[in-house]
Amino acid sequence: MVEKTHTTGLWPSLYDPFRSVGARVADWFAPASEASVRDEGYRIALELPGVAEKDISVTVEDGVLTVKGEKRSESEESGDSWYFSERQYGSFSRSFRLPPEADPGLVSAALKDGVLTLSVGRKDPTRGRGATEIPISSG
Repeated sequence: MVEKTHTTGLWPSLYDPFRSVGARVADWFAPASEASVRDEGYRIALELPGVAEKDISVTVEDGVLTVKGEKRSESEESGDSWYFSERQYGSFSRSFRLPPEADPGLVSAALKDGVLTLSVGRKDPTRGRGATEIPISSG
């Protein structure tokens, strides 16, 4: 099991308790994810149960793939008396720095059974090799 830790240096700071609360809140709203590598590229999967496709946005900018979205709360029925609720609602954002071999132009996304799967292809190593002739315009 991998545990997330947030350290700031060798000596504890007066503000560390507050920083750890912020980190725990960020972990609460961040969807669980996993990343793997294959011959053809990279795969990132995020758990997004109850999030509609229309409420998810996937972008790539400057080598960073970002998933943003919102899990909307269901409307409450009038007359219901709640004992407790452990369900999570609200906005979330997760960003992943792509490796240098990843091609940001080869990203696809699929949502199935509450899991968003992102596939990122690798750059073609043969592209860009060899001489390219540059046309000269007369001016």
